[in-house]
Amino acid sequence: MTTQLVPDSEYTGIMKLLPAKLRGFALLARFDRPIGWWLLFWPCVFGLGLSGGLIARWDLALWMLLGSVAMRGAGCVYNDIIDRDLDAQVARTANRPLASGLISRKAAWAWLMLLALVGLTVLLQLNWNAQLLALGSLLLVAAYPFMKRITWWPQLWLGLVFSWGALVGWVAIAGQADVAMFWLYAGTIFWVVGYDTIYAMQDREDDALVGIKSSALRLGGSVRAGVATFYLLALSGWGMAIWSVRPEQQALIALLPAALHLVMQVASLQADGSNALGHFRSNRMTGLLAALAFLVVGAAGQY
Repeated sequence: MTTQLVPDSEYTGIMKLLPAKLRGFALLARFDRPIGWWLLFWPCVFGLGLSGGLIARWDLALWMLLGSVAMRGAGCVYNDIIDRDLDAQVARTANRPLASGLISRKAAWAWLMLLALVGLTVLLQLNWNAQLLALGSLLLVAAYPFMKRITWWPQLWLGLVFSWGALVGWVAIAGQADVAMFWLYAGTIFWVVGYDTIYAMQDREDDALVGIKSSALRLGGSVRAGVATFYLLALSGWGMAIWSVRPEQQALIALLPAALHLVMQVASLQADGSNALGHFRSNRMTGLLAALAFLVVGAAGQY
């Protein structure tokens, strides 16, 4: 395989201008790679939109955006604390601040606590139902770094974590669970599994050498078929969520742009993973297209 990997930590743009220590903390929280918090934020918007509350509670969407930045950063810091020894053995991650020794473990824990305080501020903006639900994700987050050591499907666990915002967004508006909410969550889980399998294609050789498991390794030469299946399941779940809110065939048309975008991803994905990073990042657009679909359907359901 001749895949050209992009280093996980790049000292470019604004990052290059920061003093070394500050740059280390910014890189530790992946502030240089906004794709992660976009992918954490979009499920929150899915829940707000499909429940019909996104327009009226646009302020809540902004709070959730801040929370996504902070909590994605905290999650990355925690992940790097747990994985610092493994990261040092993988070409793409060897330059991370903890793996390279730029930031100490004690300083990393302090940084994590500070980011968690920002997340707590956002939590206080939610109703009590959504607050309790949001806190329920902490065990999933804490367990995630260990999944790659014990299962070939850590991407599925990440799906449970990164899709949680759909539940929180829904309950923040509706105040209670609903069948549409669970379909929305299920569909989003499979979307995450699909795009994170694409992301894992970059590390297949190094992961195999150090004993890290992933769906990309498990699927072997069938990665494209696997991603296509995950995306099909995602669209099915999203379609059922829309149908539960508005059982009309024309409502499903709102998903067509997102569906076409996913089809193009699969069709153009290279088997050697040479364009995996770009395809992974393109899911920021998928999230936007799906969010618009849920916004339209949710808003129409109010009338």
